[in-house]
Amino acid sequence: MNILVWIIFGALAGWIASIIMKKNKQMGAIANIVVGIVGAFIGGYIVDFFGVEVEAGFNLPSLLVAILGAVVLLYVIGLLRGGRRR
Repeated sequence: MNILVWIIFGALAGWIASIIMKKNKQMGAIANIVVGIVGAFIGGYIVDFFGVEVEAGFNLPSLLVAILGAVVLLYVIGLLRGGRRR
C-alpha cells in the first residue's frame, strides 16, 4: 500500500509541476510519477537547507514541497537540454 501512495503522490506532484512549467503536453504519466517522486527528495533537501520542518506523509505541506522540488528538477532539465523548446 505504501508504494501505491508514493506513486499517486508522485504523479500528482509531477503533473502539477509539469503544468506550472508548461511541459504538460510533453510528459506522460510515467514521467510525471518519476518527476514527482524525485522532486519530493529534491524539495526535501531544499526546505531542510533553509531549516523548514515539514511533517512527512500524504498532506498539503508535503505535496507543496514535492511540487517545489519537481519544478526545480524540470527547470534544471530544461537548462541541460538547451533552454526552452516549444
